[in-house]
Amino acid sequence: MSEEKVYKVIELVGSSPNSWEDATKAAVAQASRSLRDLRIAEVVKLDVRIEDGMISTYRARIKLSFKYAEAD
Repeated sequence: MSEEKVYKVIELVGSSPNSWEDATKAAVAQASRSLRDLRIAEVVKLDVRIEDGMISTYRARIKLSFKYAEAD
C-alpha cells in the first residue's frame, strides 16, 4: 500500500557575482541549512543587476519543493 506524501513549495532568489548556476546553488545551499527533504528546484526566472554598464550580479528565482511534515 502506497503512503501519501505532501510537498510544500516556496520561492527563493539566489544571487552570485559569477553566474546563474552559482546563484541557483546559493539559494539551494542556504535553504538546505534550515529545510529537510529538499526534492526539486525549478528555475522560474533569471535576471541580472547592472552597475556602470556592466553585469554586477546574476540572480536566479527558483521554486523549491520539500517534503511537508506536520508538527508533532
